[in-house]
Amino acid sequence: GAMYNKAVIVFEGIEGSGKTHHINLVSNYLKKKKIDHIKIREPGGNKNSEKIRNLILSNKSNFNKNTDLLLYLAARSENIEYLKKYYKKRIILIDRFIDSTIAYQHYGMGVDLSIIRKINNHLIKNFYVNFTFLNTVNKKNMKIRLKKRKKLNRYDLFDYNFYKRVQNGFLKIAKKNKSKYQIIDSNKEIKVNKEIIINKIKNFIT
Repeated sequence: GAMYNKAVIVFEGIEGSGKTHHINLVSNYLKKKKIDHIKIREPGGNKNSEKIRNLILSNKSNFNKNTDLLLYLAARSENIEYLKKYYKKRIILIDRFIDSTIAYQHYGMGVDLSIIRKINNHLIKNFYVNFTFLNTVNKKNMKIRLKKRKKLNRYDLFDYNFYKRVQNGFLKIAKKNKSKYQIIDSNKEIKVNKEIIINKIKNFIT
């Protein structure tokens, strides 16, 4: 209904979980319906954020975990002005957002959660996510999908235990806030998940 007018909808998940595929499906669906929206990824979005993204994800980089955190937050800092410009004016689709920072940097790498929360809150005051699709994937499918990629970045190359910690972190976040999350089992057929996601999206545009 109207309370969801111009929602902010986030797609989360570890590497190979299909979130980028699904955000593109949703974007195409909205285009067909002639519904104004913006679609961005994090880190990235605007020019400055994309520069920082290249730095973080480069295979030549080997930053420590605090540097990684601060670079992701720096990219968000550059992005948030752009996002706020469209907040409540258009539907906003985001490929990764705050939950990724918590899942990767806290649950994955062990950075103190309160530091992440504090900087995040400082950056994104009064910008709220309405709904999150969390895509999960098992080890076998993750490996198959990553093998198909032409180019792997630094965050595609961690050992599996890291991704397992991250995915469990995402699930913990989702369980704390069930009404705003839909968990998508991306080991299932894409068709099945597409239907689940589009049906949910319909709630945000009527």
